[in-house]
Amino acid sequence: MNFYGYLSIVLGIVVILLVLMMYILYRKQERLIFYPETLPNDYKFDFEQPIEELNFNTRRGVSINALLFKATNSKGLIIYCHGNAGSIASWGHRANDFLPHGWDVLVWDYRGYGKSTGKIKREKMVHNDAGFIYHEMLKKYDKEKINFVGCSLGTGVAAKLAAQYPSSFLILITPYFNFKHTVDHHYPVIPTSMILKYRFKTNEYLQDVNCPVILLHGTNDQTVPYESSIMLSHLNPDKIKLVTIQGGSHNNLPEYPLFQETVKKALNSAI
Repeated sequence: MNFYGYLSIVLGIVVILLVLMMYILYRKQERLIFYPETLPNDYKFDFEQPIEELNFNTRRGVSINALLFKATNSKGLIIYCHGNAGSIASWGHRANDFLPHGWDVLVWDYRGYGKSTGKIKREKMVHNDAGFIYHEMLKKYDKEKINFVGCSLGTGVAAKLAAQYPSSFLILITPYFNFKHTVDHHYPVIPTSMILKYRFKTNEYLQDVNCPVILLHGTNDQTVPYESSIMLSHLNPDKIKLVTIQGGSHNNLPEYPLFQETVKKALNSAI
């Protein structure tokens, strides 16, 4: 066999391996995106604030677990969409960022997180569950009193909620421009256009949001590039305000006074 014969065999093997790798990434990408903490059904949540544990049962038999934190003299409700790891057992503490300003907070777990049943297999499932929860909370709150906050992965979920339903404000903490943009940043050699099932197109959702939008992002974020928020803010500078946390990373923004000041101002001006 001559040189070109060997070369064609090698190239053939490389192509087969690449196709196999793409197939595996397509089939197993949920394991690379979602890092749920699962909790037993009898798990007892422990928070300083009074909580109401809720279970939303969808038509397809999936149960979405959530915690409702109640503020004194409530002004309304914030539906909080958390990041891609953990569960509301840990994310529930973020309610403290909003409760002192008079807002109830509903923190909910995606399918397969915490006590929530089912598995995430498509992006549409996440959005449908979020919308289902919104409509369930309309039984407790007027639509004019419900607003949305998202963190990390949850920013795309919260942004789509605000695009679909009325709100006074939308707060996005460490948001991505869209999910594909962030994946491409970390894995530039992966053909995401071909295999990525989860897009979370925040940049498109924000075009349909009619309320003020606040972006909070740290300059040292190694998970979601700070440039993502810069790009989002340029979509509509009159509506979208970027608050830059100098030196802030992906998970520590609430520790900064500027974060707390911004949240306080946004929540107090919403009424």
